[in-house]
Amino acid sequence: MNPRTAALFADARAESRAALIGYLPAGFPTIDASVALIDEMLAGGVDLVEVGLPYSDPLMDGVAIQDAVQIALSEGTTTEDVLSIVERISLSDSQAAVVMSYWNPIERFGLQSFVDRLAAAGGSGVITPDLTPEEAGPWIAATDSNDIDRTFLVAPSSTDARIQTVAEACTGFVYAASTMGVTGARDQVSNAAPTLVERVRERTTAPIGVGLGVSSADQAAGIAGYADGVIVGSAFVRRILDAGDLAAARASVRAFAEELAEGVRRPVDRIPVTAN
Repeated sequence: MNPRTAALFADARAESRAALIGYLPAGFPTIDASVALIDEMLAGGVDLVEVGLPYSDPLMDGVAIQDAVQIALSEGTTTEDVLSIVERISLSDSQAAVVMSYWNPIERFGLQSFVDRLAAAGGSGVITPDLTPEEAGPWIAATDSNDIDRTFLVAPSSTDARIQTVAEACTGFVYAASTMGVTGARDQVSNAAPTLVERVRERTTAPIGVGLGVSSADQAAGIAGYADGVIVGSAFVRRILDAGDLAAARASVRAFAEELAEGVRRPVDRIPVTAN
């Protein structure tokens, strides 16, 4: 595991809490604004930020993220811009940045070139939602060469064999999608999530993050009772879309990050986590 990733999960574990993971598309609403907004997320208590690489066919994303991605693409955001944004954001020693990307843009950029640039920019990993471990041989080699974490996804429909395969291929955290379907804030997170996390934990000591649907501090607190990371994306994006200007967006994002950070720190009966 990349040292930054390992450190942030170790710090969270030492504080008997889950890590807070926040997502924002790079270049939304502009390149400079996305840097400012990500810095607000980090200052508000986000431990690990997912910098989204805008892609023209985001099949797994809901309306809010699709809208944000289209804005980023209309701004001309490129893969090189995404890597530059990772380099520009203000990470503390206990925070990390990963890129969330569909496979096509990475393949077009060049696998080794991408991980070399990401490592040079201070990034610690990549989440590839549409890449399967069976097709990831060259990607595994490229990421291993630069100590860049790989994160793949599991879902409630995943078989035990599939979970085992994914867990073995991950070198960062395992991303447990709490529901079947596209991303988007929901009033309730699927009750399938605890069972899925339990199934994953039987097969790995790696940290497990739960995402898809988290939209409140109460939900974050609930997930923090059984997962190692709480992933929030669409709810951050929605607050920016609804803000009247950048100043309002920055204030809203900072306040929401602080609310979520309080949520993952609430005293609960946590399931013990074994260090990786």
